[in-house]
Amino acid sequence: MDRLTEMEAFATVVDQGGFTDAAKKMGISKSAVSKHVSSLEARLGARLLNRTTRRVSPTEIGLAYYDRARRVLNDAGEADALVSSMQSAPSGLLRISVATDFGVNLMSPVLGQFLNEYPDITVNMVLNNRFVELISEGFDMAVRIGELEDNTLRARKLTETTTRMIASPAYFARYGRPEKIDDLNEHKLLHYSNQANSAVWKLTAPSGEKRQVRTAGWLTVNDGQSLLNACISGLGIAYLPSFLYADAMEKGLVEDVIPDLPVETKGIFAVYPPGRFTQPKVRAFIDFLVHAFAEKGPDRW
Repeated sequence: MDRLTEMEAFATVVDQGGFTDAAKKMGISKSAVSKHVSSLEARLGARLLNRTTRRVSPTEIGLAYYDRARRVLNDAGEADALVSSMQSAPSGLLRISVATDFGVNLMSPVLGQFLNEYPDITVNMVLNNRFVELISEGFDMAVRIGELEDNTLRARKLTETTTRMIASPAYFARYGRPEKIDDLNEHKLLHYSNQANSAVWKLTAPSGEKRQVRTAGWLTVNDGQSLLNACISGLGIAYLPSFLYADAMEKGLVEDVIPDLPVETKGIFAVYPPGRFTQPKVRAFIDFLVHAFAEKGPDRW
């Protein structure tokens, strides 16, 4: 049997957690996947998978082989893509993962222009609020905000966003305005559960001292726009990125809670699978986003 096909079958079983899902992913029968894996194990003289009635998992040897096999398969895919890219302009399906609030507020408005500039590219933008595994879940790239936890991926900075504590004039009229960080303990706080450790606000005091404030939330929401709406209605203080609060602040619906505090800045990054070759469709989209964000200006992010 073809060695690369055997590797692909084995790696896909590991990625998908079983033969049935691997068969669906590869578009072949379950028995064919099983034959490819069995042939690979016979050729290597080692058992690569632990098989039970409920689950399939790699053995210690299988896990080590998986890492190398996945690299080989990625290199083979890049080689094929390189030949294709040298013969044509950026094209094909671009599958991207984006946090819901960022996608709705920033990505959706500019997608039309990108598709007009690259008519041979089709986009499948998946909006969700979880950390996706790019390779195993079939994504070409993702957009992530803040510190990057996965250093195995390649990353390019697109722009930055600022985060502030905001509240409405109605809230201040009812509960007063905190003057310093310690005063937050006496206020109604609204948490954005999409952020890691949402109950911990990382703030900087006017002196430059870094503070981590553990705050009990009166309301916790996993949707930024809903949290902003709650903030506008006077329910409490929220700590949100500027791409959510910018318009509301311009209209006077919300205000900076403690104006003396330095504004916190977070990077916004495009992340994509490692390798020496970047797919033309991915490179074209990242270049477009960098240009589009620069034109709009950092104060809107």
